[in-house]
Amino acid sequence: MSNLTNSPASPESAEISAERLREAARGEAPFTSEPETKVSFAKALREAAITAFIVGALTLFFVAVRSDIAPGGLIIYARWDLWITIIAIAFAVRLVLSLVLFQRRQASSSRSKTVKSVKAPGRFSAGRILGIALMLVALTLPFLIRALFPSSDRYLIDLSILILTYVMLGWGLNIVVGLAGLLDLGYVAFYAVGAYSFALLAINFDLGFWVCLPMAGLFAAMWGIVLGFPVLRLRGDYLAIVTLAFGEIIRVVLLNWSEFTGGPNGLLGIPRPTLFGLDFGRGEGSFSAYFGIPYDGIHRFIFLYYIILALALLTNFVTIRMRRMPVGRAWEALREDEIACRALGINTTNVKLTAFATGAMFGGFAGSFFATRQGFISPESFTFLESAIILAIVVLGGLGSQLGVVFASLVMIGGIELMRNLTFIQDVFGAEFDPSRYRMVFFGVAMVAIMVWKPRGLVSSRQPSAVYKERKAIGSDMVAQGEGH
Repeated sequence: MSNLTNSPASPESAEISAERLREAARGEAPFTSEPETKVSFAKALREAAITAFIVGALTLFFVAVRSDIAPGGLIIYARWDLWITIIAIAFAVRLVLSLVLFQRRQASSSRSKTVKSVKAPGRFSAGRILGIALMLVALTLPFLIRALFPSSDRYLIDLSILILTYVMLGWGLNIVVGLAGLLDLGYVAFYAVGAYSFALLAINFDLGFWVCLPMAGLFAAMWGIVLGFPVLRLRGDYLAIVTLAFGEIIRVVLLNWSEFTGGPNGLLGIPRPTLFGLDFGRGEGSFSAYFGIPYDGIHRFIFLYYIILALALLTNFVTIRMRRMPVGRAWEALREDEIACRALGINTTNVKLTAFATGAMFGGFAGSFFATRQGFISPESFTFLESAIILAIVVLGGLGSQLGVVFASLVMIGGIELMRNLTFIQDVFGAEFDPSRYRMVFFGVAMVAIMVWKPRGLVSSRQPSAVYKERKAIGSDMVAQGEGH
């Protein structure tokens, strides 16, 4: 009798076995041990040597051998010490990365993966606190710059305006690429449509900035819908090719329709924005005369800064709100699996069109601000390079991440400009070394380093839009970001 009650077939033993299985399923199996990570120094040396050889071959005719113009012709001289220094740096960096990062990552990826429940941060998480701190800095930045850097305040405020413009463009493209998963290589077309719409309306109909701003956004959204209809059945690389062609078509039309767009000469005399009818010039009716303060040209830059800051915050607010709405959840579902969207009854046609139209509208807003800030626009300002930079900002920051776009804009736009003043590098490579000539090389190396360190972007994890019972963080390895299928 006792044997029957203690047998595995009894209800008590079955319940105990089921409880043990549930406990084991919550984490890693108790009978598996974590394998040791083996690092091969010989393999790291081999990879470092290959990297050093490639770097030496690529920089041989750019760094080691240099030509200069002289009265009698060209003078060729060698800089072997600089060339060897660059090869040594490449060898050392690759060796360290192989030992510390690459081999350990390969070992960890070969292990069995288990799904773990990771609770999302609380209400006052590090990301929220960082966002609030960045907001406070952004609101007071012009006054901080004037207090700390009075000699270069105009340059730094203008650089801040440029960075915020690309932040806004990145947030607009993030709707299409990061949330909806539609690879768009022609986003600069909407940027150009917004700029030219504002310029033509302001010049021909004598309208102000605040009147033309929403109209430029609506025109850009209309062109977003026009682009969306032909590409409804396209995905991945084919979608990227069509959007790239659309961006080039817009640029070529602007370049050749001289009677309407000014052609290669562009459009001049674009009016500046005003504050309740007060311009920022001299004389009566100006901002300084109305408030009785001395005229200072920096006032216009500060006003432009707060305009683009307000537009960028509007873009961020609308994006976050729409992501929590049904259309935002439909965008993310479309990004993960379009076939599953159709099976659930989601109208993928409307979802794609809303993504294109919304992203294009914010691109049009940014384009109208660009036109009023510059006072002059031409087709040369809207090349494919601009689309590539905006897309790189979105990918580098992390697809679907709003905060990541801010960091990527600071790195890509602010970093390029600040590299003009890296004079301390001359202490390493010699007094003849001009860092401004190689700033794009340093920038490319920094981008590669960031993507090696953070393959899915600076901010790779996201918070779910819809929550059931408990909010959990979504790891970057569990999200098919940007695939859209």
